[in-house]
Amino acid sequence: MTDGPASGTDTVRTLGEFGLIQQVTAGRAQPPTTLLGPGDDAAVVAAPDGRVVITTDALVEGVHFRLDWSTPRHVGRKAVAVNLADIAAMGAVATSVVVALACPPDTPASVAADLMDGVAAEAARAGVGVVGGDMVRAENIVLSVTALGDLGGRAAVPRSGARPGDIVAVCGRLGWAAAGLAVLGRGFRSPVSVVNAQRCPDPPYASGPEAARAGATAMIDVSDGLLADLGHLATASDVGIDVRTDRLAVAERLVDVGTALGADPLHWVLTGGEDHALAATFPSFADLPEGWVTIGSVVLPDTGVTVDGTPYKRESGWQHWS
Repeated sequence: MTDGPASGTDTVRTLGEFGLIQQVTAGRAQPPTTLLGPGDDAAVVAAPDGRVVITTDALVEGVHFRLDWSTPRHVGRKAVAVNLADIAAMGAVATSVVVALACPPDTPASVAADLMDGVAAEAARAGVGVVGGDMVRAENIVLSVTALGDLGGRAAVPRSGARPGDIVAVCGRLGWAAAGLAVLGRGFRSPVSVVNAQRCPDPPYASGPEAARAGATAMIDVSDGLLADLGHLATASDVGIDVRTDRLAVAERLVDVGTALGADPLHWVLTGGEDHALAATFPSFADLPEGWVTIGSVVLPDTGVTVDGTPYKRESGWQHWS
């Protein structure tokens, strides 16, 4: 086993568990909230609020990512981003993540290192520490991240707080990841801005706590698709939601891609998942924080989620095991 840098021919088997751990953790900076980082039986993280917001997600090769479509660094960033978006959707500020990597023994050590470089890069972008994790053998690559967050003395913003008369607003891009998936599915690799949106989301992390401070009554991150996730929020709150398409911005780049592929870009905006934008409801009198845009309203129960007052007839979001 070697504790030095990996060579181009090293695999995770030849490098060994502890050699790989040493390689991917050495020299990583930690924020002040990390009281004890990697290298012990468990990490110690400050919880100033006295409560901890926690979430976890796993990315599975062949289900959530393909290494012929994405670089390992993209995958590492995405694994962190999808978790930090959940923390933001609760109105919390992320403080730390732990990461479990499972992979076949013949996985190049450089792939594992690049995965963890992506993890560290996205965590650093959000000011979050990578404080520990695990590495195990598996048939396919699986990257599982658990994120912790702090509410800063505020109440959490659940999915269940929306009330009739509230407005519905979003922050972040919609439809880009779905457009990128459509491009990759046709065998293309450009436009790069659209393809990269599928490879790695760009959630508006700071906008979740800002929405909480502005009085958001319910919030969710858009992982399965706007209509599907608003449906989750509506069900939890026992309300209906109506989305107005004249309030939804369809980026010019998505229009161009839709034209080239013979697809409807508005459908991507309404149903495309994996952008990890934030959707929230606010009292009608609320001053929305910067970046939040009103797209609809909360209406009486038993009406479901409608688009311009009518049910949306097309498939409206991602379903596991379908």
